[in-house]
Amino acid sequence: MQRDLVIGVDSSTSATKAIAFDAHGRAVAEGRAAIALANPEPGYFEQAPQDWRHSTEVALRELCAKIDARRVAGLAISNQRETFAAFDETGEPLRPGMVWLDDRAQPQVRDFGETFGAERLHAINGKPLDVIPCLFRILWMREHEPEIFARTHKFADVHAFLSFRLTGRWVASTASADPTGLLDIRTFDWSDDILQAAGLARVQLPSLARPGERIGEVTGAAAAATGLPAGLPVFAAGGDGQCAATGVAALRPGRAYANLGTAAVAGLYGAAPAINRAFRTETAVADDGYIYEMCLRGGTFVVDWMLTEMFGRDGAERREAFVGLEAEAARLPVGAGGVIVVPYWQGCMTPHWDGDARGVVAGLSGSTKRAHLHRATLEGIALEIAVCMEQASRESGCALDHYVAIGGGAASDLWLQILADASAKPVFRSTTAEASALGAGMAAAKGAGWSPTLRQASEAMAGEIVSRFEPIAANVQRYRELRAIYTEFWPLVAAWNRRLAEFARRA
Repeated sequence: MQRDLVIGVDSSTSATKAIAFDAHGRAVAEGRAAIALANPEPGYFEQAPQDWRHSTEVALRELCAKIDARRVAGLAISNQRETFAAFDETGEPLRPGMVWLDDRAQPQVRDFGETFGAERLHAINGKPLDVIPCLFRILWMREHEPEIFARTHKFADVHAFLSFRLTGRWVASTASADPTGLLDIRTFDWSDDILQAAGLARVQLPSLARPGERIGEVTGAAAAATGLPAGLPVFAAGGDGQCAATGVAALRPGRAYANLGTAAVAGLYGAAPAINRAFRTETAVADDGYIYEMCLRGGTFVVDWMLTEMFGRDGAERREAFVGLEAEAARLPVGAGGVIVVPYWQGCMTPHWDGDARGVVAGLSGSTKRAHLHRATLEGIALEIAVCMEQASRESGCALDHYVAIGGGAASDLWLQILADASAKPVFRSTTAEASALGAGMAAAKGAGWSPTLRQASEAMAGEIVSRFEPIAANVQRYRELRAIYTEFWPLVAAWNRRLAEFARRA
């Protein structure tokens, strides 16, 4: 039988999607299953690793019920980044997994930055000092849960854990291991200097494979659990952000991706391991090269928080409220009547790298309506993307000509027009609804021999552009004025905010 399909598995924060793609990148069928997220204490975000496994098995079974799985040439995994767990020798979790949203390790960030050196760390792993890499929650475990730390056979990200469950081998992609903060981005290998400082041994970490490299085959047990054929090749892909870049053909010059998802993430591809505080550097889901990336931990998370916590809308009501607010907000002028939302609900990564940062709503008056708050939220996130990506382009020397928008927020015409106007760059919407899964599918296509390189697989399978949002000259000028006001704000209040954060910690 002709093997004319590949499967991209995207295990994200909220759900696992398993999608079968053909050689043109068209989604033939899919399965999906939700993943629960726990918030047991302020700042703690956890998931059960067995939910990663169970949701993947359910999604794959649903997919395989819709296709003839004998047509599948290979499978690859895209994973939520900076999320990991500790496992024993049998692959059972020793505690709940810690999710990328978790910020309990702020003290470990400060301590490690002082002892190891923040600039030295940045030079090795490409990440300015920040709480999001797994490294710091591993250090938190060493300090607060020493017995579990000592018993841990493998510290593994979602990619490595699912690889183990599918193939029996603990293998991470270099592009999924990179966001843990433990990888040397120049050698594409674990950094011995960082491991030694963290008290970790190489045997406690997965083996590494480059994107598109074969890491194993589906075992008989995994075949029974998923509906996949035993012996199906499994290939390395990478973190969901880098997979998304590949999925929308952002390996080509001038194209950036803008993921308006739970977090707002945008990135540009470049050939060199450039190091700058204007961005974080990630190894690409490609044969070589890097992604220069901005990241705001609160993207649609903040939009949904506003709808739920401020406006009292949840579930189906939240979707209905969003549609109504979009229409009202679209009638408002640039700047939402003088209301500004600084969307640092989950701290600030680029450009300030301030883990104590918190969200701010400024400019409220008796005339402020819900639609003003909604538009100001969309504008704040768009301004963050525009400012950070302009810096990333300038400091990396890579041209930025346009964006391809993905993620749930990309369904909003208003938001994409705001981004186009705020950045003075065209914003495209493509037929690719699940860019991370498609990027993983491209890695599987390269591994299966459909294309000689990942870049060629990306070009062959990327979706078509279906909508274009061109900057409106009058709005560009107004956003240029607003951006000057917006960018001055955080440096003015950062010290005051740190005092407030310290006050709250003493409660």
